[in-house]
This record gives sequence, structure tokens and C-alpha cells, in this order.
Amino acid sequence: MANDAPALTLGQALRQYLDARNAALVAARAILGISDIDARALLFVVDNPGTRPTALREYLGITSAGVTTLIDRLVGRSLVRRDVDPADRRVNRITATIDIAEDPWSALNRFDTDFDIAVEAADQVLVGDSAALLASLTAATVNTPR
Repeated sequence: MANDAPALTLGQALRQYLDARNAALVAARAILGISDIDARALLFVVDNPGTRPTALREYLGITSAGVTTLIDRLVGRSLVRRDVDPADRRVNRITATIDIAEDPWSALNRFDTDFDIAVEAADQVLVGDSAALLASLTAATVNTPR
């Protein structure tokens, strides 16, 4: 039987992906009782253990005062810790104290984990070609002068 659904454009498919991922993150944040910026910060710190507050501030695009308040809030909830850098005692390093692979925190990356499992089960030549195409289109879009 033929599929009667209209074919998606690549842009539509990417928007569907982003909408599904964002919906999963909204649901995870609701379960965990954290804000969008807290979730983004926590995921960044998990991916970059020992990060400096400056790197977190730059990633999130917030002020120095904003990152200090954010880190204070995460430390207060025992989600991250501050460690003094032994090489430069003026510098703090931020490290997650939660295990992102364990519930309830795994809710933050469950969509990505499930997506990665689906990717592993797919045709790897197609996956590689698709990844290369997306990287190329993204670079062309980001580097387009306005």
C-alpha cells in the first residue's frame, strides 16, 4: 500500500525534530521543577565537567551577575558544586553532582538518548550522508552574510 502522506521537506523534518526535542525538554523540566536556563546550564556542566563560570556565561549569553546567581541556585539545590582550581586559586570550576544517566535526571537527555538508539539502528551510510548534508547546510546558513 502506498503512503498517501505528503512528503516532508528537509526543513519541515528538522522543525518536527526540534519541536519533539523541545517538548521532551519542557516535560523533563516540569518533572524536575527546574527552569529552562537551569536545564541548559546543567546540561552544559554535565558535558563540560570542571567548566569555568565564564564559559557557562558565554554559552548561555548572560551577565556575570546572572551566572553567579544561577550557579548559586544550582549549588543550593545540590545539582553542581564549585571547586577551587588548584592551579589558580582565583578560579572556580563547576562540576555536576547529579548522574545524568539516572532517574530523574535522565529525563533531560532521554529524547537524545532514544534518538541515538534509533540512529544506530538505521542505515549507517544514509546516516553518514545525512549528517554530512546537515553539517554542510548549517555551515552555509551560519556563514551567509546579511
